[in-house]
Amino acid sequence: MVTNRFPNAPTLTTERLVLRAQHFSDFEHWAKYFSSDRSRFEGGPLDRRAAWRVWASGVALWSLKGFGPFGVDDRQSGVYRGEVGIYQPEGYPEPELGWFVVPEVEGKGMAFEAAKAVMLWAKSELGFTRLVNYIDPGNERSIALGLRLGGRRVDIRGQDPTDVVIEFDLLKI
Repeated sequence: MVTNRFPNAPTLTTERLVLRAQHFSDFEHWAKYFSSDRSRFEGGPLDRRAAWRVWASGVALWSLKGFGPFGVDDRQSGVYRGEVGIYQPEGYPEPELGWFVVPEVEGKGMAFEAAKAVMLWAKSELGFTRLVNYIDPGNERSIALGLRLGGRRVDIRGQDPTDVVIEFDLLKI
């Protein structure tokens, strides 16, 4: 029997959210997001085949590195709300905290809530003392969220030479 869950991903809960192992069905939400113009700051838009390769490599991080993306569901309804996690594909200088939410919940604090939970988990369970964001300079909403999460801009090279890099000192959370 084939399973569509990744057993080494923990389940985290917040006041409104459940962060859990990716489900195969999460790809449909991911592919929809990354086929839209909303993904332009994150390497998109992508066709379905390219989206599959990127999504699957992110999910594989759980087996390869012990961290990766969480699917994020509304705690009350169980409805999918987005993805948040720690990423480090080939070419990333260090682990990155990243996120996206579905359009219906943008601006409702869910990415903040989920990212904060991942930061606390990374500190307590992985022993991380810092994380970074690599953000396209045009992605003002993600930059603002990174700063609201307590990050600070640092002058180091990101995944791309033009990235805004935001650093999180996990010892201060």
